[in-house]
Amino acid sequence: MGNGHSEQNSRFPNLPSLHSLHIAILGLDCAGKTTVLYRLQFNEFVNTVPTKGFNAEKVKVSLGGSRTVTFHFWDVGGQEKLRPLWKSYTRCTDGIVFVVDSVDAERMEEAKTELHKITKLSENQGVPVLVVANKQDLRNSLSLGEIEKMLALRELGASPWHLQPTCAIIGEGLLEGLDRLHDMIVKRRKMLRQQKRKR
Repeated sequence: MGNGHSEQNSRFPNLPSLHSLHIAILGLDCAGKTTVLYRLQFNEFVNTVPTKGFNAEKVKVSLGGSRTVTFHFWDVGGQEKLRPLWKSYTRCTDGIVFVVDSVDAERMEEAKTELHKITKLSENQGVPVLVVANKQDLRNSLSLGEIEKMLALRELGASPWHLQPTCAIIGEGLLEGLDRLHDMIVKRRKMLRQQKRKR
């Protein structure tokens, strides 16, 4: 596993890929980051072990409006000792996927601290964030409203964000979330181009 470059999961293999986007998948350990990655890559559940470093995969995804987008995902370990490395993976990133465990209310404050820390870095100002509220299928999962409040998403400042309910094991909500992330990235690129022209 890891470091392979899969071209799978394209439902429209004959459509040209528009561009390739660099996406960092971050979050605390045991949130389901690697499950998200391999669900997107293989379109099936892959039993994973805690990530000791990172997994890198290139995945073609078919989004709404028959668009096929190639994402370079960097799924980085979430253990405390690995978190200082996150900034290396978000350098020049197009977007951040931040995965949270919707059942783990006790660690939501810790997740909030890490999310705000990474988005406040100068090089990440304005980088779109897709917050994946994983494990929404479980009975005692927090509601989206509770998660939004606990993560203080409205205080993310310059970074546009979208909170997506998901169940990574069956893949529910993942493509919808990526669609929103892609839209935010496209909007940001347009804005940056316009700013360059004005200079």
